[in-house]
Amino acid sequence: MTMELRVLDPSHWDEWYETLMLAFGGAQVSPEERALDRDLTECERSVGAWDGGEIVGTAGLFTFRLSVPGGAVVPAAGVTTVGVQPTHRRRGVLRAMMRRLLDDARAAGEPLAVLTASEPQIYGRFGFGAATRAALAEIDTARVGLTVPEGADEVRLRAVDPEAALNTCEAIYARRVTARPGMLERRPGWERKPLLDPPSERGGASPLRCVLAERDGEVTGYVRFAVKPDWDLAVPKGVVTVRDLEALDPASCGALWRFLFDIDLTCKIRIGRRPVDDPWQHMVSDIRRCQILLRDELYVRPVDVGAALEARTYALPVDVVLEVTDAFCPWNEGRWRLTGDAKGASCERTSDEPGLRLDVRELGAAYLGGISLSALAGAGLVQELRQGALAEASAAFRSDVAPWLPHNF
Repeated sequence: MTMELRVLDPSHWDEWYETLMLAFGGAQVSPEERALDRDLTECERSVGAWDGGEIVGTAGLFTFRLSVPGGAVVPAAGVTTVGVQPTHRRRGVLRAMMRRLLDDARAAGEPLAVLTASEPQIYGRFGFGAATRAALAEIDTARVGLTVPEGADEVRLRAVDPEAALNTCEAIYARRVTARPGMLERRPGWERKPLLDPPSERGGASPLRCVLAERDGEVTGYVRFAVKPDWDLAVPKGVVTVRDLEALDPASCGALWRFLFDIDLTCKIRIGRRPVDDPWQHMVSDIRRCQILLRDELYVRPVDVGAALEARTYALPVDVVLEVTDAFCPWNEGRWRLTGDAKGASCERTSDEPGLRLDVRELGAAYLGGISLSALAGAGLVQELRQGALAEASAAFRSDVAPWLPHNF
């Protein structure tokens, strides 16, 4: 096979996108989602793998900024639209495209690459580690009560049109980004992502709705949701599906959740992609009836180990030498001395004896503070070479709040 990688020419976008859909089993998307995907595609950062006159592989990057422990927002290359035609699997197409993308990210000075994986087993060999998890839940509101924080009764709730309230909601979201690692700053156009609501995909549910929370005349939170009416003989059993919810204080958060619990003619709330430490879990009366399921979400890969580790802060003082292996990006191979605390960090090459040995994949998994180095060591994936180094580094890497990716890309 003679395969050539080419930067995506906008005139070939439709063919390129159809190749991607074919790689995903002939998936169909709504016209609304397709149009948004086209608008968001960064053609200059996307590639097609050509076999003669045919596109047989697709891949691209988004230019993101990702929140990390300590509140900094760091450049990150968002790996996306990766697909290879079934006729061209196991021929090195994926490897060639990943090579190109990570080289481009390095050239752009992006210390991190991130992705969401349709098949988790694929990307570990390219150095991506599962760094965040999301909590999905189905709450039986007929049998689960809710105790809200003090002040929730003073919160005013107001139903608004989601489109009309977009800028207001985005302002709340922007204030939340630095408070939790793993969140993405919204670049122009990405504010449309949460509003995607094609009628063909509602499955009988209502159009997207939005409710704002207000305190002292200021908007302090919002929730976007849909309601699917249903009846069992004469008994209502409607379902509330929560799309997204953000709040600036506990009272506003509690007021929004109480509103969802109290929607008439419903008995169930379905929640997708929420933080694993989401406050609602501590407001409910019976967590066992909430059917929580954890799912892997954001995969992180240090493109530049030194720059990535310097970009975040650390919960406790740390001074450790990391011996990093990185078969796919060999410029990261070797020993790095990480010193840092809650105020900042430095990470430089060293010849000193290492305290820990780990692959860049495990470093990516632990990077946002949601997966502990000690847990990875327990699985044999991190090796302690100096007594005490594992406990020191594991405690320093942790994040006080669980990292979380609010939407896919």
